[in-house]
Amino acid sequence: MKTTVLSMLLLASLAGCYREERPDPAPPSPPTESNVRLSEIEPGQKAAPPGVSNQYEENAYALSQGKTLFRKFNCSGCHGQGGGGMGPALMDDKWNYGSEPENIYATIVQGRPNGMPAFGGHLTNEQVWQLVAYVRSMSGQVGVDAAPSRSDEFQSAPPEGRREKEEPKDASDAAAAPKG
Repeated sequence: MKTTVLSMLLLASLAGCYREERPDPAPPSPPTESNVRLSEIEPGQKAAPPGVSNQYEENAYALSQGKTLFRKFNCSGCHGQGGGGMGPALMDDKWNYGSEPENIYATIVQGRPNGMPAFGGHLTNEQVWQLVAYVRSMSGQVGVDAAPSRSDEFQSAPPEGRREKEEPKDASDAAAAPKG
């Protein structure tokens, strides 16, 4: 009986949870740039490749790293803690360039006309995917068990882990919808 209990405890302690896993020494390999269409000026289909997933959306540590990068690169200067400002809001259901991870990746790496600078030369591939995961968490697109649930600084909105999921819409459709 004692052996069974000890073996169960040992097994339980060995069973880890990816949610809290920290990438040490080699992080899990994120999707590469070759998996993501970075420009419409390329041969082939115009649609982003299907099936690009961001494993960092399931990892609390990676999401917290994305949150730190968001703060350190002063993304709030334009996106106002996610509520919008000079740049679009990131915590609503309107997505100008698409809500899929590959669309957000391309926006961060290449930038967008009229304001969004390209950060591709300043971030590693892993850091870009961490930022992608965090940006998606701002509108509830990631699981609540991994999304940051608190912040140690003033927030004007509920923490990412407490937000309801917004159904992404094309920004042109949202602009045409009547407000009521």
